[in-house]
Amino acid sequence: MALNKSDLVSAIAEKAELTKADAEKAVNALQDVLVESLGKGEAVKVTGLLSVERVERAARTGRNPRTGEEIAIPAGFGVKVSAGSVLKKAVQK
Repeated sequence: MALNKSDLVSAIAEKAELTKADAEKAVNALQDVLVESLGKGEAVKVTGLLSVERVERAARTGRNPRTGEEIAIPAGFGVKVSAGSVLKKAVQK
């Protein structure tokens, strides 16, 4: 089972004793901060929970899975998400 955005908003509203509207504003604000920070190349770290950072990917040669033909994949950026100690402990239970 996965928690979608609506479920997340509901859970946050209940845990933090907020209205769903206020919880949704908080989730949307978190999303905006992540997008803006990563867009500028800044990492976002929430100690114990997670860290999110932009990483560079070098240009490389790939292969089209249908034809087997080699293709050039240009350099670009990706996102790296690392779990903090609290998340790591949570999945060990």
